[in-house]
Parts: sequence; C-alpha cells; structure tokens
Amino acid sequence: MSDANLTVVYDGECPFCSNYVRLMALRRSVGTVALVDARAGGPLVEDLARRGYDLDNGMVVRHGRSLYYGPDALVLLSTLSEDRGAIGRALSRLLRSPTRARLLYPAMKLGRRATLALLGRGLIARPDPGLPL
Repeated sequence: MSDANLTVVYDGECPFCSNYVRLMALRRSVGTVALVDARAGGPLVEDLARRGYDLDNGMVVRHGRSLYYGPDALVLLSTLSEDRGAIGRALSRLLRSPTRARLLYPAMKLGRRATLALLGRGLIARPDPGLPL
C-alpha cells in the first residue's frame, strides 16, 4: 500500500468516478492523497483483487490501516472532504449518510456501467487473483 494518508483506488476512465474524486477536495483535510487508477493495474490493484475487492463494483479507500469499499468508501470520502463548490457540497452532504449511500450506490453503479458502454469503454480488466506478485 502507499505511504499516503489516504489512498483512493477508482476507475480512471469513468467520468463519474474521476469527477467525484476531484470534487471532494481531500488534500487539504487529510494531507497526502494517492489517487490510483485501477485500470493501470500494479501491485496495489492486484493485492486488492486477491483480497476479494471487485473494482468494477466499487472503489476502495485506504485510510490509516482500514479499507473501505463501495458505499462505505463514498461515506468516508464525503466525511473527510471539504466543501468545494455547489456540486461538491451537495454530493458530500448527500453521501455522508451511510443509509443514503447504500440506497443510491446500486443506481450509481448502473449509471457507471451504462456510461462506460455508451463511451465504448469496457470494464476494468481484473488481474488473476492467483498470480504471484
């Protein structure tokens, strides 16, 4: 894992994922942030796959020694973010609630998949969890 205070592993080709990560203004509130495009692969992405995290179904955030996945990752990012712009503020306030995040997450995943299909982009290539590093 990275030495950053916060590591976010997300789909860099998904416009929603990329814009959400940029809107959250995390650096000022948590210090060093590492943004990792899951499509780039590498040891971190392979490690997460071996641990059972499906990056086509959710982003992963490491904060301290804890890993947060899917709607839990959104709640954490929303809680740690500073209010920046009207859209960032609205998303942050909306997704700070674990209940709302869990209710909205399936629709967000569906929207991501539909958008990727419309843009002619495939899902993230998952590394074989059985491969050695």
